[in-house]
Parts: sequence; C-alpha cells; structure tokens
Amino acid sequence: MSLLPFSSQLIADVGISLGDEGKGRLIPEIANELRGTGAPVSVVLKVNGGANSGHTAGGIKLNLLPAGVVVQDAAHLCIGSGVVADPRKIWWETRPLEKKGHAILSRLVIDERTMVTDLTHRLLDLAWEDYRTNVLSEEPRGSTGRGITPAYLDEVGQWQITFSDFQAGPNFFARKLAQRADRALRTIQHVCRVSPETFTGFFDKLTTAELRANAEGLELGVFEKAEFDFTRFRGAAPFTLNLDAVTAAYWQAGTALATNIGEVRELILRELRAGRTIIGEFGQAYWLDKRHGYSPNVTASHTFTPEFFESAGIPVQRIHTVGVAKAYDTKVGTHTFITQMDDAHPLAVKLKQLEFGTSTGRQRMVGWFDAVEKGDALRYGGYQDMMINKADALTYAGAWRGELLICTAYEDAAGKRYAHVPRNEAVRKTLRAVYTRHPGWSEDISTVRRFADLPKNAQRYVAAMMKSTLDVAYAGAPWPSADKLANLRYLGVGPEPSQIIKDVPATPELIRLA
Repeated sequence: MSLLPFSSQLIADVGISLGDEGKGRLIPEIANELRGTGAPVSVVLKVNGGANSGHTAGGIKLNLLPAGVVVQDAAHLCIGSGVVADPRKIWWETRPLEKKGHAILSRLVIDERTMVTDLTHRLLDLAWEDYRTNVLSEEPRGSTGRGITPAYLDEVGQWQITFSDFQAGPNFFARKLAQRADRALRTIQHVCRVSPETFTGFFDKLTTAELRANAEGLELGVFEKAEFDFTRFRGAAPFTLNLDAVTAAYWQAGTALATNIGEVRELILRELRAGRTIIGEFGQAYWLDKRHGYSPNVTASHTFTPEFFESAGIPVQRIHTVGVAKAYDTKVGTHTFITQMDDAHPLAVKLKQLEFGTSTGRQRMVGWFDAVEKGDALRYGGYQDMMINKADALTYAGAWRGELLICTAYEDAAGKRYAHVPRNEAVRKTLRAVYTRHPGWSEDISTVRRFADLPKNAQRYVAAMMKSTLDVAYAGAPWPSADKLANLRYLGVGPEPSQIIKDVPATPELIRLA
C-alpha cells in the first residue's frame, strides 16, 4: 500500500497516551516522506512544554530543541510562544550538537514571546515537591525538577519574562529577574516551609542532575564542570541567592541568542505561502494535558493539536494530526494505571529493562495496551494517522507463551462497563480493565520491513489494537466512511530509524484481520 497523502501543510505530532511514545522519531520519517515533493518540510516547531519533554530522534536525545535537528534540510528549527525555555539549557543542548556537526544556530528561531525559565523556577519546583511530601504528607508528584509548572504559573499570574526582554537592555531584565527571585524565595520559605538545610541541598541536587544530563558535553570538552555548578548561585544566608551571579549567567546566555530571537508567526505564514510543510512537535501527550488529564499528574501546558495555533500565533485552519502510541503502555509518577502489569510477569520484566525516561532516567511502569485511552484521544481530540512503536518488544521467548492483552473497556466492582475514560478521577481509581486476549509470537520482527512478512499473530495483534481503538472512538455512534478512518501510517519494530514498516494495509482491510 502506498502511503496516503497528508491532508494539510500543517502536521501535528502528538502523543495519545501518557507520553514516552517515541514522537521524536516521527519527525524525520515525515520529512523523508515529503522530501522531493512539492511540499517539503521546512519548519519543525516545538509547540509546548520545556526541558521536561525528552525526545529521541536519529539516536539523539533532545529536550528543548525540536527533533528537526536530525532533518538536515529543514531550514528552520522553531521554538514557539507556547514553550517555556531556559536559555542556558538551549546552549547546553546546542553546543555539543554543533560540535558533532549538526547545524543548529543557523536554523534556530526562538519566538519573541517564548517565556524564559530560570533557576528560580527550578527551586520552586523542588520546593513544591518538598511541600507536597513533607508538609501535606502526600505522594511525590514525580516532577522533573526542570521548573516547568512554576514557569507557566508566572504566565497566568502575568509575571512572565519573555525572550524579547533580552532585547530591552540589562537594567530592565535585571529588575524583572530580581522581582521574580524575591517572590520565589518568599514562597519557598514561608509557603512551602522548606527547611534551611533542604534549601541549601537544592543547589547540590541541581548540580548533580545537570552533570548527569550533560555528561556528553563534558566528554566532548565543550563545557567545564563549573558550568553546571549551581552552588555558586546560593546566597550567603538561607533563602537568599547570589543574585548578581544568577542575573549575569542568564543575561549572558539570553543575549548570546539575540540573533535567533524573532517572529515565528511570520516565518510560518511565509513558509505556508511558499507551499512548504510545517511540523508541530508536541511534548507529553493527550492524557497529560493540564485541562484534560488528571491533576496533579499532568503537565502545565496544553498537549494536543489546538495548541499548535496558539504557540505558532497563526489562524486556526486545516491541520493533519498523527497520534503516536506504543504497542503497550508506560507511565511514570503516581498515575492511576488501570492496565499496569504485575511486575513479576515475564513481559513486564523484559519491558522494564527498556523503559527509562529520556529526560530524567526514571524507571517507567509498564502495562497492557489501553485502547480506551487511545480511542478517547481520537473521539475527543482527533487524529488522521497513527504511529505505533515498539511492537518488536512484545516478541516472547522462554516459558511464557506470549499471550497479549488489550484493554477494551473498564468495569467497576458492580460490573458496570465504561466505554470511555471517566472524567472523574475518584471514579477512575475504582475501575479495573476489561481485556481481550491475543496470541503472541516468538519470531524476531525487528528486521521485518513489510507488513505481509510479519508473523500472522503479530499482524492480528496490530489489527486488534486498531480495531479496539476505533471501537472506543465510535462507541454508540456510526463509524465514519472508510476514507475518514484513522490510518496506521507507521509501525515501529525497533529503535533505529530504519526499523519502521510503512506498508500497513488501509484500516478497513487491516481490521478484518482482527
């Protein structure tokens, strides 16, 4: 089957689970598909979030920079106004990649209205986590400690500092940063009630985290260890900062990017008029959206297609959305995980060896494919295509015979069935998964490149994932016409860029296999 054409020059790359679906690898795949056509990819736009979202593309791990880094002929790497970005973090990602031969700065455009995150947000992030666990005696939220939620709080509180402020002169920037630091330090001391010893330890914790995260930059010799020493920002007394050092570090990092600060909205409109394609790369996923997910286990930004237009600053118009999932599910933090596997299950043991967060290195929990979540993302969020990754990880060996489960509904203790995800978290916590069962396969599929060459059981499992997702999406309603059904565009059978099957049958034909 030849791939169906995209329905728009605007393409959204979104997650339809709880993040960690492998969205980064979709970017070069779309670029490859459109290369040589009349609408090549010229812009990859990071739409939302900040350094908390980790993407891997072409073997490169990224946080703030778009995965278009690996698409050498994509002329523009854009950071939209819906992003919160630490200018120091931009340099920590950019310089090692430039050293390795990737052109970043010549293509990077940071929108003027992109919000600046800094040390104060990271301290607040750690302080609120401490407050949650030590004052409220609740479970830790599982924050990345990158300061993302406090940065978005500054936006809604109307305290934002934007990248345009790096063009307004040092005194203006210094005054706004000093005000921000004063608010943060008072909050940490008097609201979060952090102890002086804990506050002092925050700087050591950040130093340790960034030394780990930037190990490659240190090995390449583009940074000295002192670059990641946060203890130099600690003040002489508890709950104080060396504000001069903080201001100098952020002013230097931000103004060094002065030629990269511009109007993303104008750039995108120009590229659209020229007939080229723009990909919007989203962090996190539908169920981590701050409005549609389940607080506190959400992110602080909007994580689905409509945010493309807000972040880019352009009118709402036709857009083609690709929803990305894995052939099983993973979660981190303290999420309600209805389809979680028993840790002793042979597949759980295998998968947990693969599943660690790109940004934090945290161990992910693993579970069976939840078609209720994927189907609701289609029903209420909408997408034209799907990409399902890591099907190869389900190959079985040994005593376990490979039976695979797909969650097709939820059920409460009284036997009441739920065809959709309840919006009330108190209800959701009481539910169990209703599964269909599917035979697995023992053959290695990592070298397979044609759908017809997959083992029959693998074909049927893929078909069952799609059918179950559609059954949820259209429960109680007529199915759309065949040409309007979501299509499985790509099936990942390994981590390498080449390990993708692109000839999956059209959805009506595919689901007949189920």
